[in-house]
Amino acid sequence: MVRIVVLAVLALLALPYILTILYAGGQPASALMAWRWLSGAPVNRTWIDIEQISPALPRSVVAAEDAKFCSHHGIDWDSVRDVIDDMQDGEASRGGSTITQQVAKNLFLWPGRSIIRKALEAPLALWIDLVLSKQRILEIYLNIAEWGPDGQFGAMAGADYAFGRSAAQLSAKEAALMAAVLPNPRIRSAKAPGRGVRRLAATYVARARSAELRQCWRENPES
Repeated sequence: MVRIVVLAVLALLALPYILTILYAGGQPASALMAWRWLSGAPVNRTWIDIEQISPALPRSVVAAEDAKFCSHHGIDWDSVRDVIDDMQDGEASRGGSTITQQVAKNLFLWPGRSIIRKALEAPLALWIDLVLSKQRILEIYLNIAEWGPDGQFGAMAGADYAFGRSAAQLSAKEAALMAAVLPNPRIRSAKAPGRGVRRLAATYVARARSAELRQCWRENPES
């Protein structure tokens, strides 16, 4: 019985690594989407390939969430050290997760802060960066991120909810507003942005225009 339990646990831990290889193609859904669907909550997601998304959105999201996305290998160790340095009362005052780590969490794990989840997330992020291209990682993220208060997952559902248009038609300002709500789309809104969201969006517009922002997810970074 102990052997069976151990083998079952090992198989469960190995499953995300196997699925990551399969996710080089297809239209994967996140664990959160699956849980919401199973619990009867609304889930609204229409997949859109990254080539069809307005270039302003991936630029804004990378500028907002993970400026070193193109240079790290799944984990931004400089940010990790900064978070450790900022530890106050046993808890970091800010997060240090990369887009790759968020893909690992959203695809296979659960939300909320947990040492166990972080321990599982870190090696998964390194594996995802090794197995998948930067373009594919960002494409998956843009299609599984939650972007609205009523089960709007992915850029298409988020753009439609906030602006009544396709993710292919987003302006730089609209893309920045969507990037500004990513930490908590149930509290922040791109549809009716408050002063804080508008301020963040203005910052992300400027960052997205920066010549220093690499665009490793595009075949032609200058386009």
